Amino acid sequence: MVKRSADESLEDVIAHDSPASKKARVEGVDELRAETNGFSALPGARIQVAGEQRDAGERNANDILITAVKERKELKKAASPGDGADDLNEQSAYSATARQQAPTEGYSDLYLDTINRSVLDFDFEKLCSVTLSNINVYACLVCGKYYQGRGPKSHAYFHALEVGHHVYINMQTKRVYVLPEGYEVKSKSLDDIKFVVDPRLSKEEVAQLDKEAKDAWDLSGKKYRPGFVGMNNIKENDYFNVIIQTLSHVPPLRNYFMLEDLSFKPELVQRFSVLIRKIWNIRAFKTHVSPHELLQQISRQSNKRFDLLQQSDPVEFLSWFLNNMHLVLGGSKTKPGTSIIHRVFQGKLKIESQKITAKADAGDRLRFEEAAEVLVDTTRYLMLTLDLPAAPLFQDELEKNIIPQVPLTAILSKYDGLKAQEQMNTRKRYRLLHPLPPYLLFHIKRFSKNKFVTEHNPTIVIFPTRSLDMSPYVEPNPSIHPPGEPIWYDLVANVTHEAVRTRDDSVEGEAERKVWRVQVRDRARDEWLEIQDLYVEKVVTETLFTKESYLMVWEKRKENKGKGRS
Repeated sequence: MVKRSADESLEDVIAHDSPASKKARVEGVDELRAETNGFSALPGARIQVAGEQRDAGERNANDILITAVKERKELKKAASPGDGADDLNEQSAYSATARQQAPTEGYSDLYLDTINRSVLDFDFEKLCSVTLSNINVYACLVCGKYYQGRGPKSHAYFHALEVGHHVYINMQTKRVYVLPEGYEVKSKSLDDIKFVVDPRLSKEEVAQLDKEAKDAWDLSGKKYRPGFVGMNNIKENDYFNVIIQTLSHVPPLRNYFMLEDLSFKPELVQRFSVLIRKIWNIRAFKTHVSPHELLQQISRQSNKRFDLLQQSDPVEFLSWFLNNMHLVLGGSKTKPGTSIIHRVFQGKLKIESQKITAKADAGDRLRFEEAAEVLVDTTRYLMLTLDLPAAPLFQDELEKNIIPQVPLTAILSKYDGLKAQEQMNTRKRYRLLHPLPPYLLFHIKRFSKNKFVTEHNPTIVIFPTRSLDMSPYVEPNPSIHPPGEPIWYDLVANVTHEAVRTRDDSVEGEAERKVWRVQVRDRARDEWLEIQDLYVEKVVTETLFTKESYLMVWEKRKENKGKGRS
């Protein structure tokens, strides 16, 4: 082809006219710009919009982008639930991620070999270790930590991805799942873990607890007695431990909280029930339990009056606990016997009171005068307080302070209805009324407070472990109990106090610390064991009274056919 000269015009060389300029097809371009965040063409393409020219040798970029927009819409509609109106990025993680409903065939036991039973401890409060929430909590069966939820955005899910721990158990439903896959594991090999989370014994097994002497072994092969296990003293909660150990050996109370369905009851009842069942667990992973979960609930409910950081008085805690437990179980404040607490411990007491007048001289102040009016009242009790005689102030002839001793029957004479006690300007007499409760709680009052110090009475109380006759302290009622026939009670538990001298940074240089222990009877073996926090050891029956008794639990004998063993 001959080249044209520079001075020749293009029209003279080309015979036909140039093609008319075409307008770009702009259908969908505005929508395209919205979809592509303002970009109007693919790289390298010149698109004519609103009359601008485009290169005839390039592909129609508008057609490509419009087609991409249509394909994007179709993908969005197929991926989103319903009518496809929701944006893909706003869908929930559950709809965006496919969860595996069941293990792959042949891999049902996958990851189960990673479970570490030695680190599992389900005694502590079920709170997520990240959010501190108690809702929908799962426990990692590899490291023992608690996490909330198991969905793709949950902390348990991230823990499975980051650390590689894959097996989790729901602390409420006791169902086991594998994460991140999300399927449930239904293996019989996990039944022991589910049992430890929430121990449940049948009615027949509970009936045999006090009849058959059975030993059990923990994971490390250490032998222990169900019902006689140590309890962790987290900080200063030994006062709490002895009370829980005592109540766990009152059979009617123990059986009620082990067998009844209390899932609809308040949290205080549920946590106490779980702790009782763990104390009597025959398949435990360790030889002790921790009361942390129940302690946290009690601390909240008592406004931190009783907690694990400060030592309190066991009798004060027992009184608070029994009364609150009675109320949350649906008991009435006025009607007796409306809860298991009242049916086990509540009795009736007659009180005679008389004003002290000027007629009584110094030697006759504690005698009831015939001329003065005597007021008679009856009240109900859960616990009987026994007063100790005053401790001697001076040394004996050998210049030694001998610890005084007093028989239990001597301080029980407070309730014989004969001896009067002076309180302010009133003298009172007490007498127990029929019927006596199945279990009697005796509080031996050892501490008294004045404006300056708290005084401690170290008097030793001598008592039998069996055949305590309570008939002298009960007002006769022939319609309920034959007059003159004894009413036998046997000792069930004995809480003791010990004062221990410790070094102190104060001016005195030393301080006194209280140590609480509990002595409980093993009915199946007819033995006594002493429990102090984590320590459990056998004790000789004849030496039980050598400790400072502070709280006693006595059980009424069902058959009065003789005194039996003493």
